[in-house]
Amino acid sequence: MTTHQVDLVVPDLGDFSDVDVIEVLVEPGDEVAIEESLITLETDKASMDVPATHAGKVGSVNVKVGDKVNAGDIILTLETAELHESHATVMLSPEEQQEILTAAAAGPAGQEQTDAGHRAQLVVIGSGPGGYTAAFRAADLGLEVILVERYPVLGGVCLNVGCIPSKALLHAAKVIDDAEAMADHGVKFGRPTIDAPALRDWKNKVVGRLTGGLTQLAKQRKVKVVQGTAKFASPNRLVLDSGDTIDFEYCIIAAGSQSAALTGTPDDPRIVDSTGALELDPIPKRLLVVGGGIIGLELACVYSALGTKVSVVELTDALMPETDPDLVRPLRKIIDKRYESIMLDTKVTGMQATQAGIEVTFEGKNAPENQVYDKVLISIGRRANGDLLDCDKAGVNVEKRGIIPVNKQMQTNVPHIFAIGDLVPGPMLAHKATHEAKVAAEVAAGEKSAFDARTIPSVAYTDPEVAWVGLTETDAKRDGISYDKTKIPWAASGRALALGRDEGFTKLLFDKSTGRVIGGGMVGPNAGDLVAEVGLAIEMGADAADIGLTIHPHPTLSETIAFAAEAFEGTITDLYMPKKR
Repeated sequence: MTTHQVDLVVPDLGDFSDVDVIEVLVEPGDEVAIEESLITLETDKASMDVPATHAGKVGSVNVKVGDKVNAGDIILTLETAELHESHATVMLSPEEQQEILTAAAAGPAGQEQTDAGHRAQLVVIGSGPGGYTAAFRAADLGLEVILVERYPVLGGVCLNVGCIPSKALLHAAKVIDDAEAMADHGVKFGRPTIDAPALRDWKNKVVGRLTGGLTQLAKQRKVKVVQGTAKFASPNRLVLDSGDTIDFEYCIIAAGSQSAALTGTPDDPRIVDSTGALELDPIPKRLLVVGGGIIGLELACVYSALGTKVSVVELTDALMPETDPDLVRPLRKIIDKRYESIMLDTKVTGMQATQAGIEVTFEGKNAPENQVYDKVLISIGRRANGDLLDCDKAGVNVEKRGIIPVNKQMQTNVPHIFAIGDLVPGPMLAHKATHEAKVAAEVAAGEKSAFDARTIPSVAYTDPEVAWVGLTETDAKRDGISYDKTKIPWAASGRALALGRDEGFTKLLFDKSTGRVIGGGMVGPNAGDLVAEVGLAIEMGADAADIGLTIHPHPTLSETIAFAAEAFEGTITDLYMPKKR
């Protein structure tokens, strides 16, 4: 194979000149991929990584930490087999592309097939947060777009039977809990009367406002909405369950995920997944939540506030596995008092539908005798829908559990077919899907774009809320990563005390050598609203001083983030935390 030497240079820096090199991420002999970061630059406004525009082996490195560079300066020399600059990390030769297309018995991308019922430059499968974002962004960029949705309304799982309705019910639960808590502070209310149908109608109205808004946005952008379940017939054609077909030049798969099933579960209406649990039909006296993850614990909070005796069973030794234990501890302390039981290291081995309820059998060191529940919620995770679309007929690779591998441009192994959201690697989160969606739409429209998020925040909307972003202590300890940490108890926050909620805390993790923020988390009311600041700090390469010197409004919970930064700097005065030197 013939190799060539290519100089990789500093890109256009806008109005900036003589920019500092603060980190060199490669050295001679390293193999680098396209979009892999080479160096980190820092201006007085922000820091940025400079990515590789070619793949190959590093020959010589022309810059070092402390240098000042300008646009066009040579960073390094690369030995590469690729003469052209590429914006994609999936590299397919024309022969490989043709092989894929031939195997799927179809022509090249964009080929006319005259018997199609619909045609579009871009078709998006699924109208959840990822799907509608992709469709709308592509339309804004001038593409002719068809959006396929299997249900009568737009919004997918998140808006209709997931994120939004659950948060509406969690708000109702919080009002009930807050009213009860005020009894200790001189304000007493009577026992609430729960009108389940009225509560369900209110929840549905919240959903309806959002889904109706999406319909209007689709009309404004001239996005054609087609109802039906889509599957691939070829690399350039979809077939719907109605028999209609759609020919396309580009396709974005945004078909989401579904609740994972528990093997051997009886077919009984008293055994529900998260969708069924949101219907509150009826509100049970006794509920078992199978799975101690985020979704199960959120719905446990709802039913507990509505008067149900809740039990949680989890196969592992912790609630919210993979979350830092200290973040879960304040939540656990509260729900230990509220819930009937929490069974860790315990497996559900059987269920039997009886007239009295669902009889459940357990196994494990904390397993009780057989128990009968009015309702059982199965919440053991979600499974991607990638293997339900006949992707093989388009030549698209699908891995186990329905996951579709993609590159940073969100392209599958078939370059004109993209995938985003729950059915690509990474956390199944709506806010991740929307960012991936814009990348896919922009690449399809011919723009240079890549999904290059440094971190993705996670939130459990329990009471108290738990939120984290970036490096966790669990991951750091597992991977042997050295870090510094500061932790601020909310008992030091005037706002938290005024809310009567001082059980929480905020923590930040810092790089030992640079002082940059590399992770953080908090637990307490509105933790999900606070975590974005830490995410921005990580994305911008901020250090403790950047946060500590930013004036935060007083009294707010956001001050606890500033306090954590000040504690690292040794400048905090709201607590006595002398910095170790």
